Amino acid sequence: MLTQSIYSTLITEAIEQAQFPVDPPKLYDPIRYILGLSGKRIRPLLVMLGADLFAFDDMESTIPAALAVEYFHNFSLIHDDIMDEAPLRRGAITVHKKWSENVAILSGDALLVKAYEEIAQCAPDKIPALLKVFNRMALEVCEGQQKDMDFETEDQVEESAYIAMIRAKTSVLLGGALQMGAILANANAEEQELLFQFGVNLGIAFQLQDDILDVYGNPENFGKQVGGDILCDKKTILRIHLQRLADEQDALTLKELVNERDAESKIQTTKQLYAKYDVRAIAEELKERYSEHAYKALEAIRVAAQQKVALLDLARNLMVRTH
Repeated sequence: MLTQSIYSTLITEAIEQAQFPVDPPKLYDPIRYILGLSGKRIRPLLVMLGADLFAFDDMESTIPAALAVEYFHNFSLIHDDIMDEAPLRRGAITVHKKWSENVAILSGDALLVKAYEEIAQCAPDKIPALLKVFNRMALEVCEGQQKDMDFETEDQVEESAYIAMIRAKTSVLLGGALQMGAILANANAEEQELLFQFGVNLGIAFQLQDDILDVYGNPENFGKQVGGDILCDKKTILRIHLQRLADEQDALTLKELVNERDAESKIQTTKQLYAKYDVRAIAEELKERYSEHAYKALEAIRVAAQQKVALLDLARNLMVRTH
């Protein structure tokens, strides 16, 4: 945990010291605001841990790439919250609610540009490879978000389609962050791919855990509105399996809940249906399966076991998190 703590501190300091213009304030104040919220900052940490895995000896040089990933992640969150009409992010009011949707869109765009500025600060010989991974990752996140929105108008979504969506929307960002760290540490193509697969499978498990926490998490810890996915009728892994298992009467009840205006009633009735068909257990089993895929990929990387400790600690903490 010491390694993780040191790198987390370096990332926090770099974000706090980042210089953004003062004018126009409605462009840059929202950027300072969202970066100042106390998120977990897992993705920039993964850049540094990806380099650390290969005993890289110039860790400070990885900070620009780590910031690029964090800026991109926050850009995507700003836009995500607009599309989801989310009121809270990390326990605080979302950017589009605090300012406006137009301000949030433009501030998010500016943050994406700042991400590319950070990549430009990396070692010149590494920039082409970093950009290739970063651009692939960014495009897949957009594809995943579109698929997620497409699901809103589909009556049924298969588990395989859902996993493909969260792989793109959430998981490639974790895998890409790790691969960027591996690139900076001069890892070979095979090592990069294994580390990417570790991150992708960990990311799938992470999102499945997020689906579970959205329903069963503690509101004081979760940082987002508990039951938010239910209120938005999102096709999470829980809802997908409920629709698959529900009998005719319960399927009708679930369909009628789409028009339920009482938020508490909608959440509680949906949770009762989840309990009836024990879909939480299905989601937990699936989460464990992808966690194991992640661990196997990391195990296959030929570096000393001690070098893997920090990544293993982080992975295990993510899988038992409450927020």
